[in-house]
Amino acid sequence: MDSQVIIVLALLLGSLATTVPVFIALFFAGLAGLMLAGIDPQIVIEVLYRSMDKFALIVVLFFVLCGNIMTSGSIVQKLIKTADAMVGFLPGGLAVAGVLACGFFGAISGSTVATVVAIGGFMIPALVRHGYDPSFSVGLMTTAPVLGVVIPPSISMILYAMISNDSLEALFLTGFIPGLLIIVAMSVYAGLFCRRRGQQTRPRPTVKELLAVFRESIWALLLPLLIFGGIYSGIFTANEAAVVACFYAFIVEIFIHKDMRLRDVKKVVVSSAVTSATLLVIVSGASVFGEYLTFEQIPDRIAQAVMANVQSPWVFLMAVNVLLLVVGMFMDIISATLILTPIFLPLLSRFGIDSLHFGLLMTLNLGIGYCTPPLGVSLYISGAVADRNLLYVSRSVLPFLFIQIALLLLLTYVPELVMWLPRLVYG
Repeated sequence: MDSQVIIVLALLLGSLATTVPVFIALFFAGLAGLMLAGIDPQIVIEVLYRSMDKFALIVVLFFVLCGNIMTSGSIVQKLIKTADAMVGFLPGGLAVAGVLACGFFGAISGSTVATVVAIGGFMIPALVRHGYDPSFSVGLMTTAPVLGVVIPPSISMILYAMISNDSLEALFLTGFIPGLLIIVAMSVYAGLFCRRRGQQTRPRPTVKELLAVFRESIWALLLPLLIFGGIYSGIFTANEAAVVACFYAFIVEIFIHKDMRLRDVKKVVVSSAVTSATLLVIVSGASVFGEYLTFEQIPDRIAQAVMANVQSPWVFLMAVNVLLLVVGMFMDIISATLILTPIFLPLLSRFGIDSLHFGLLMTLNLGIGYCTPPLGVSLYISGAVADRNLLYVSRSVLPFLFIQIALLLLLTYVPELVMWLPRLVYG
């Protein structure tokens, strides 16, 4: 490897190790690399403009806004109440309801962190208050929010499709079966764990009670149906769905639920703008670093090195899984997707791997990395909610991580589980 490349990588890793913000580390490492390579640094201005001038980013911004609307109003509470009515009578019913609520919220927000904050922040105290084991409660509600990026719409999937030029609608379809498998596997474990502990069950709700809950929550439940029904019926695109979802959520919270006032709109919009601006500066920093990688032909050189040493797609996928799990512990999913996707894409065709399949694997890997000790960001959020230290939370998540990693391996080596829906819909 050239000495210039080593210097740039050392600068990047050193910056990240000293807690320099990711976007600053990426920007200055990329800028330093371009200058060392003798490239006019004014090209950075063009790169920054080009990285922002992408229509796909609008989808991300509006789904961020939609998630903030829901957490500011009562849609989240109504989704949890509905999930509890549906499965709360089962062994470990409230825990299963928490997993199902993560799935509901993930079908709207597209973010793991937002799901940990919104659902975990409510469910962890509720589970402990109802007599559930505290360690079990923390572990479950730290790991189940991975559904926020697996079940569409997913912010990381949107960014992956933007780079890979895959159909976003087709990529979204790859997440439904994996998301369902995660819900079922974690719910079964929760039920068995609680039954073994002798957790008391609640009476099965009557049909009248169920109808009352659904009637109260109908407007919240219609939101994911509106998003996916509109996309796959052809009424609107995935980009337009984000705008429709925001408009719908505002109308429901202000005029139907009446849990948000008009004066609260400014606060929600400003908060979403701050979050979106953070995302955009990460995109811009990653784009500058990506420009340097492209100039030095790093992706092609990595592809040649891998092809010279790895012949089996099974071995390649296993190595990538390990790498992505480690990266997910240290780097946010947005930065990791933007940096690593261009590196891996040239390798996929050589190993005969479908880019849609790989996009789901990358998303799930990085999502699991969020709750992997010792540095997964979800660990710290749940620790703050439960007032527990990092060691306690790290021990709590281990059984659930084993479940998710086992499912990851299943999805890696049985690609039909991922690709069946896209092939059914798009051929």
